[in-house]
Amino acid sequence: MNDVLTVILGGGQGTRLWPLTRDRAKPAVPVAGKFRLIDIPISNALHASLDRIYVLTQFNSESLHRHIAQTYRFDTFSDGFVNILAAEQSTENKSWFQGTADAVRQHVRRLIDSKARDVVILSGDQLYLMDLKEMIRTHRDTGAELTIAVNPVSPTEAGGLGIMRMAGHRIVEFVEKPQDPAVVERLTLDEAAIEAGGIDAAPGTLLASMGIYVFRLETLLGMLHGFEGDDFGKELIPQAVDRYSVSGHVHKGYWRDIGTIGSFHEASIELTQQMPALNLYDPALPMYTHPRFLPGCKITDCHVFEAILADGAIVQGSKITNSIIGVRAMVRAGTVIERSVVMGAENYEERPPVGLPPLGIGHDCHIRSAIIDADVRIGDHVRLLNDEGLAEADGDGWHIRDGIIVIPKGAVLPPGTTV
Repeated sequence: MNDVLTVILGGGQGTRLWPLTRDRAKPAVPVAGKFRLIDIPISNALHASLDRIYVLTQFNSESLHRHIAQTYRFDTFSDGFVNILAAEQSTENKSWFQGTADAVRQHVRRLIDSKARDVVILSGDQLYLMDLKEMIRTHRDTGAELTIAVNPVSPTEAGGLGIMRMAGHRIVEFVEKPQDPAVVERLTLDEAAIEAGGIDAAPGTLLASMGIYVFRLETLLGMLHGFEGDDFGKELIPQAVDRYSVSGHVHKGYWRDIGTIGSFHEASIELTQQMPALNLYDPALPMYTHPRFLPGCKITDCHVFEAILADGAIVQGSKITNSIIGVRAMVRAGTVIERSVVMGAENYEERPPVGLPPLGIGHDCHIRSAIIDADVRIGDHVRLLNDEGLAEADGDGWHIRDGIIVIPKGAVLPPGTTV
């Protein structure tokens, strides 16, 4: 894999994940208790011996830069690197990134200087484990100029994804986020298409782009300079299907796009299941992240069912079900947490500032279907339940998005608060 370069797209403003992206880039959002979203594509790349990696960033990227710098360090005798390429203005270019393709276009000199045969492009906001080496092998064996990773999805998901039709391994049609029922029907897989493509999917499903691409370098350069548009999925890929040999590589494992609060919450809670679809415990495919050298989680007189408790968390006399308790999280006695994500804290605290509750979750709280961001202070007897079933709402120190209560980073909820 020495002739392959990897580019990870850090994403835009992440408005659909707000307020989790209020203070950080989307790939820096904590996931699964102790990781960051950016750890997912980097780990997948490293598993495939792809160790020449650029991460393209633009918005709120300080914490992302810090995490990458502290985590991914290769030894002196390796040519590998994980380098940040931030959006920047120059005498030749006065604009920020205008889309996924434009982000790569603005750093095209790096591609040329790499002398790579192929370029792998990954997204920074997905949850999956994938054999990228196998995808590159498919790309080269089929002689494709561009290969797109595809995943079967239900018709209800089609309107938010790039949907395609395949003939054998060749992609012959690509429609970005189809809304016309007739178009969706035309792209729907039947038994004949499933058998011809050797696809592990049920009739009635569709093939969606995972936003994971392998380009021949010269093909990518030709598209960036010769095609109109600034976004791969919306503009360049549909043009490429008509002009290049484009193959599909069908992914047979778990994959979730977690670009919204609802999808992020759902994917997180799925990880707490006894046998989750995404196996983070496979010794052959470890998920890499920043080593924190924290003590183990401390649990005192608790009832815990299907939960993930991360390093350094302290949970006292509480009931935790189908939830994730993050690093250095503090959960005090009498509290009930259900189907929630608690991201923990960046540091321990000896004593709280005068007039503020201590870091973490106070005594006798009840929290359900919520995301508690890092460094939050929740006083005693707080109830976060959304009993009215609101889909969208905003309050002092809290928000509701997709029916999920979100407490943003560093927020303070006084004792007795009810949402």
